[in-house]
Amino acid sequence: MENKKVIILGSSRKNGNTTKIVDEISKETEIDVINLSDYNISHYDYESKNIEDDFLPLIKGILEKYETLIFATPIYWYNMSGIMKVFFDRFSDLIRIEKETGRKLRGKKIGVISNSHDNEIEESFYIPFKKTADYLGMEYLGHAHFNANILNQTTKIELTFI
Repeated sequence: MENKKVIILGSSRKNGNTTKIVDEISKETEIDVINLSDYNISHYDYESKNIEDDFLPLIKGILEKYETLIFATPIYWYNMSGIMKVFFDRFSDLIRIEKETGRKLRGKKIGVISNSHDNEIEESFYIPFKKTADYLGMEYLGHAHFNANILNQTTKIELTFI
């Protein structure tokens, strides 16, 4: 499989700033986009009562098709969005009940796109992404942050890590 890339978009607004950034990147680089708000993904559940939701089919499809996963999220209260956090929490299913699928994470690459109303954010924001990559045997490629206040038609959106 060639190094096919996908942007996994986790935002509460379908037409918000993060979506605009992702759409521009996708258009410039021809990277596929998966919008988590198009799926029914339940919170992590120790009893796996959520086994019938969209998470497992979605992640299995992602892992079969893509080598690089780029997570795009607005920053809500100094953290990734809630929908992105739920998606990340469900990785626990890949360690507990879907171990074969979970093993397919090993060797994948990840990057992060963040967006807020600040020019810069603290590096601590990226710790959950870096630690998850490390724990699951994935390669963390880097991250890019964009200020939503200055996005306009002439903004050049570049990702140095892809």
